[in-house]
Amino acid sequence: MNDTIVQPNTVNTDTRTNELKNVEGKKVMVIGLSKTGVAMAKFLVEKGAKVTVSDHKSPAELSTSLEQIDNLEIEYDLGGHTPKLLLEQDLIILSPGVSPELKVFEYARKNGKKVTGDIEFASQFIEEPIIAVTGTNGKSTACKLAELMLLESGKKVWLGGNYGTPLIEYVRNKEKADVVICETSSFQLELVETFNPRNIVFMNLGENHLDRYRSMDEYISAKRRVFRNVGHDTTSVLNADDNRVVDLARDPVVQRGRIFYFSQKAALEPQIMNIGGAVHIGDQIKVRVGPEIEFYNTKNMKMKGKHQVQNVMSAILTTRDFGATPEGIQRVIDSFPGLSHRIEYVRKVGGVLFYNDSKATNVHAVKRALDCFDENVILIMGGKDANLDFSDLRDIIRMKVKSLILVGEAKEKINRDVGDYSETFLIGTFEEAVLMAYQKSRIGDIVLLSPGCPSFDTFDNYVERGNYFKKLVSEFS
Repeated sequence: MNDTIVQPNTVNTDTRTNELKNVEGKKVMVIGLSKTGVAMAKFLVEKGAKVTVSDHKSPAELSTSLEQIDNLEIEYDLGGHTPKLLLEQDLIILSPGVSPELKVFEYARKNGKKVTGDIEFASQFIEEPIIAVTGTNGKSTACKLAELMLLESGKKVWLGGNYGTPLIEYVRNKEKADVVICETSSFQLELVETFNPRNIVFMNLGENHLDRYRSMDEYISAKRRVFRNVGHDTTSVLNADDNRVVDLARDPVVQRGRIFYFSQKAALEPQIMNIGGAVHIGDQIKVRVGPEIEFYNTKNMKMKGKHQVQNVMSAILTTRDFGATPEGIQRVIDSFPGLSHRIEYVRKVGGVLFYNDSKATNVHAVKRALDCFDENVILIMGGKDANLDFSDLRDIIRMKVKSLILVGEAKEKINRDVGDYSETFLIGTFEEAVLMAYQKSRIGDIVLLSPGCPSFDTFDNYVERGNYFKKLVSEFS
């Protein structure tokens, strides 16, 4: 970390009004018929908009999504995006998987068309306080922990965004929660302008999505947009152990609000306890969010990995703002087993332990997974090539990985970056990779699926990949 933690000032800002809410009678095009696109189309029809849905995929490829909206009065532009149709719209809403940098959308903007994203649009209809959780890794776990801590304390909570349920569904269903927890990806943040969460949780920053972004700086620029509208009533919860995150706090915009830090470095305890935050030392989390210091015990935590304590600290700091009780928080710390596909214990076969970390879709996540184990790891990596640099894993692979099993589109690149640092095998199929890992294992070994890549070369998503891994492992005798 840098020498000093950045302390906030208390400059006030005005939240700008937004023009997106009035869609009745207007022509609105939804780009991308994903889960978010389907939910958005339903909402817009209910609001009286004249809706067109556009997707580069064919009707056959979109059959499941189309079935969900086939009874609605919607126009379609499938198999591509027709520039002429874009120019006929009053508003264009992009789903998260669609890059706003595509030339067809630049063309629309140059011709005066408003192009926005799902988080920016949906948030205009939400009056309840929003907790926005972002960062490279740990977002979903931090969100779930925060939800459980508030629920255990008797609060009504809604969780979604990049986590499972599109944010627009909260609006559609006319729910009224005490607080809305919204996981926000870099893709969703690219188009935010007035999005103004009450609390911002920033977990960490590592190399990711470089198949979409031209550089790490461009990726960070997308992430930092979450701070665009920080005001005096905003609380930012930041990872003091990540230098890139601390650097973000040097921005005067971030300093307009209150800042809490969390850390696992005992040396930072005096600074953090002075300005507010959380520090983990031994089996204890020390927290200050007001005049009193609170203590939480991590001795009975069921989640594996020291990074999980960071997730816990971030959740404590943000939920105490919204009425989570110390008793409710401690119950969650003691009982929550962690999310599926995040260093998830699968089973023990012949003295070999199998772990599913399919959610590890970048280098930073693989390193965190390997940090959970001492040695004798048989590591399965590979998937879609996202243009990542795997060389940062060399030292930890040399120390902990007994055999490296590579599969998928990115296997050659991973081999060039780290193949010399362990016994390495390049395998043709996912099934063969899992079988090879089992064959190379001995009693006491760990077989870890931590791909370091997206799954889209073979699977629809990381969940499908992780479930298939668990199915294959369940068949071993």
